[in-house]
Amino acid sequence: MRIADLLRKKGTAVATVTPETTVSTLLAGLAEKNVGAMVVIAPDGSIAGIVSERDVVRRLNDHGPALLDGPVSEIMTTLVASCGPEDSVDQLSVLMTERRIRHVPVLENGRLAGIISIGDVVKNRMEELEKSQEQLEAYISQG
Repeated sequence: MRIADLLRKKGTAVATVTPETTVSTLLAGLAEKNVGAMVVIAPDGSIAGIVSERDVVRRLNDHGPALLDGPVSEIMTTLVASCGPEDSVDQLSVLMTERRIRHVPVLENGRLAGIISIGDVVKNRMEELEKSQEQLEAYISQG
């Protein structure tokens, strides 16, 4: 299955913030949208980074509550792994496992086209396993 197929199922909406967004505003947005990460968009529309709950927790431990008033740019990951719509879900699964990341922006022609989470990958795999099981059960019951 391709990333484009996953995006057709889940949609292409992506929660984003700017580098100047405060960490406390980021946290409110994560809670409101029920997501674990947001893509950080630069003024020119390019991806400046990605920031996750994990980034906040780790930096909060290091810097204390004053971190909440600071900008997302101070805690975001700037080396962002991405994928394209034509990439396979299996390739993405390997990338996520090797890099130990949970959210990967999807880029099409250099522009943000969606985001895939580890939950999306797991859900897809569960659906594939269920379909295989149903096919095997039908095969066995027929003959």
